[in-house]
Amino acid sequence: MKNFRILAVALVSLLALAGCQSGSKPSTPSVGSGKSASLLAMETVAIAAHKCWFASKDPAFKSYRLANELNAFGGTPRFLLVPAKNYGGLPLLVVQARGNSSRVESFGPLMSEPIGARIHADLTRWSSGNNACGSAA
Repeated sequence: MKNFRILAVALVSLLALAGCQSGSKPSTPSVGSGKSASLLAMETVAIAAHKCWFASKDPAFKSYRLANELNAFGGTPRFLLVPAKNYGGLPLLVVQARGNSSRVESFGPLMSEPIGARIHADLTRWSSGNNACGSAA
């Protein structure tokens, strides 16, 4: 009976160990931090946008506020620029990345304004990993 218990414990231990050694791999590559590529890209861009456009008190962005939505549950981390005096107003700029892509997209009325070229240049620079602020508009 004692040998049966030892054998049963050994068998259960082997089964548990085999379960931990599954040969299947996740369908998407994992990022060391557990964050998706889109979230990592958007964190980088949002931090740079805050630093360069708002914390620096850039006059070109004085009329806007940054509304951070990086924790979006739909898999589309983003941030918005909204009117400074109407935080709940319609966004004038949406900057986002979707799914497991690090490609940053931007759209909204500000992109067709004179400041749109600067916004595009800044977003392109920041999403490539260069967090420099660049020149003021």
